Amino acid sequence: MRENRGTIDRGFLYSLIVLVALGLLMLLSASGPVGYQKFDDVLYFFTHQITYGLIPGFILFVIFAKIDYRKYVKFAPAALILSIVLLLLVYVPGIGMRFGGSGRWVDFGLFSFQPSEFVKIGFLIYVAAWLEKRIENKEAHTLEKGLIPFLIALGVIMTLLIMQPNTGSMVVIAGSALTAYFISGAPLVYFFGIGGAGAALFWILISTTDYRAQRVTTFLHPELDPQGNGYHITQAFLAIGSGGFWGLGYGHSRQKYLYLPEVAGDSIFAVIAEELGFFITGLILLLLGFFIYRCFDIARKAKDPFGQFLAVGIGAWISIQSALNIASMLGLVPITGVTLPFFSYGSSAFVALAIACGIMASISKGTNLWQGR
Repeated sequence: MRENRGTIDRGFLYSLIVLVALGLLMLLSASGPVGYQKFDDVLYFFTHQITYGLIPGFILFVIFAKIDYRKYVKFAPAALILSIVLLLLVYVPGIGMRFGGSGRWVDFGLFSFQPSEFVKIGFLIYVAAWLEKRIENKEAHTLEKGLIPFLIALGVIMTLLIMQPNTGSMVVIAGSALTAYFISGAPLVYFFGIGGAGAALFWILISTTDYRAQRVTTFLHPELDPQGNGYHITQAFLAIGSGGFWGLGYGHSRQKYLYLPEVAGDSIFAVIAEELGFFITGLILLLLGFFIYRCFDIARKAKDPFGQFLAVGIGAWISIQSALNIASMLGLVPITGVTLPFFSYGSSAFVALAIACGIMASISKGTNLWQGR
């Protein structure tokens, strides 16, 4: 294993450490009541996140930070194939697991995980390597050898995610891949064309599936059914509104006592706002914004196109997912079920994010080496 001997971008590393620490603290507070109700253990979600998320995540972060990220280029086709295989595993009897009508998990007995979380990084590796090769051949932005092959690969991934269904992950993966494609210099007309096609796709998805149409109706008028379909967003509004400017204090959330659904998962932002208030929550969002800025700055300074596209994709992944989660809790978009990076419970999401951050650290070390020459 070849090591990068540069230094990790300090702003990236320090903000990462603080975000992870804050995330664990908020998970400890938010998950206590539901942990006690479901497992008779107020620390269940916290200890599970440390055991199956933080510890393996830290090990993988260190490993991927040491590996020269350029090594992933030759494995890019395998990364695409593996991403497709992982998404197909959820349909294999005895392996795929379904919860609430969605098949998003696979179970191998000793461990289970959510494939879509690892597809986020696997597909980005493929896209970054594909773009680098096509740009070298001046084919990335042609219609026949650029846009169409890119959309076919993306379409396969999106189709498999729609079938689960997992619309939130589909939006994050498509958004991050498209961001990498367009910063490569794709014509603006492609952007409008894909944007129009995406809007048409969402209209079809909403108009042909009752539960998606129901989500849009609830998003537009949550007050029509506050104890039914509008219950989740109504409780989120109550949590965020009761926090005020200074918050109720760490550990003093009222909505986490089995009022707010998915309190340890995609609703954790509402608990943060309730306990810490507008001011401290705003500072946390500034820190998250700074971390994302460091990701894009690492991309800007990357010594090669592959590192640039991969870093941009990772930065877009974290920013799009964070924006979707927070916007859904504020009632700006329908609730999609995506988690808040670094804060929400989920070992698969945490480990996948740790791998992505390790790769980002490797890119930043290569950047520092390049600048020092």
